[in-house]
Amino acid sequence: MKLALSEAEKAGGKGEVPIGAVIVTDGRVIARGHNLRESKNDPTAHAEMIAVRKAAKKLNSWRLINSTLYVTVEPCVMCIGAIVLARIPRLVFGCLDPKGGAVGSLYDISNDKRLNHRVEVRSGVMAEEAQVLLKDFFKKLRKSSGR
Repeated sequence: MKLALSEAEKAGGKGEVPIGAVIVTDGRVIARGHNLRESKNDPTAHAEMIAVRKAAKKLNSWRLINSTLYVTVEPCVMCIGAIVLARIPRLVFGCLDPKGGAVGSLYDISNDKRLNHRVEVRSGVMAEEAQVLLKDFFKKLRKSSGR
């Protein structure tokens, strides 16, 4: 999770919402990502999506079995959808996202029995650190915009 937080800091340094993700397979880091929506003008450039794409390319497979995805904030609908479709068995995340989270806050797609894959979830890992990054980022953003 420390590596995911480091990725989140990179995003924040670029003026992006500070969210970072890391994928570990068989005990080694195979992909990292951080938010790039603003700089890429791409609504799908979330940290998790970037990490999943990189991991699939590295493994030369869309099936990311034996992987764990670490992300600083609870994934949204799009991201948990990609995690389920990539067959990632484990997800570890930091803080909840009460406005957009789809792993317990608004929905629980990770454990929806109607889908053909479920994801084992551990939440709250280094949640305070992730939350501080977000709060500081938005506080600075509001201050610079005069709100």
